[in-house]
Amino acid sequence: MLRNIRWQRCLIALLGSGILAFGLYHVHALADVTEGGVLGLTLLLEFWPGISPAVSGLVLNGLCFLLGYRVLGREFAIYTAVSAGGFSLFYAVCEQFPPLWPGLYAYPLAAALLGAVFVGVGVGLCVAIGGAPSGDDALAMALSRMTRLPIQWVYLLTDLTVLGLSAVYLPWNRLGWSLLTVVLSGQIIGFLQRILPCKNTEKP
Repeated sequence: MLRNIRWQRCLIALLGSGILAFGLYHVHALADVTEGGVLGLTLLLEFWPGISPAVSGLVLNGLCFLLGYRVLGREFAIYTAVSAGGFSLFYAVCEQFPPLWPGLYAYPLAAALLGAVFVGVGVGLCVAIGGAPSGDDALAMALSRMTRLPIQWVYLLTDLTVLGLSAVYLPWNRLGWSLLTVVLSGQIIGFLQRILPCKNTEKP
């Protein structure tokens, strides 16, 4: 099971998960810029019908990781464990320090652009080596394999669906900045997946 696992890819996954954790802690959490996908869906379910993200997040992410494993195979599972574990570790480290840009909420355009770069590069590195730091990414990777759509368009479709539903509780201006973030981050992820020659080629 481990014979095809490359330590270089594991290092890339850890680098990507670290960049992602840094961006989510120092940008998204401060600027009230949300995401689509599973994260946005858990927030929507908390608003209506009142299901805690602790429950919905566990169930939804679990289902996405299971689908990813069924579609993408064992290498995906191992690289995903490295990516997701690395994200949790690096986020816990980030929480030990104060935010770098406490006034970022007042600059939504800068927050949207910075957030897109951190998420796009962080997730893009993990996806390019065949791992997923979150359920969103596992779902996008599986759907991209199943439908043959480029992954950036899969991200866009799922994010637009969730953000559209989230309009029932999110302020319209913040929804617009969130839309800008998910569009740009998805394109960055797709770009990195194309240019890095280390994608998971295992057949499940």
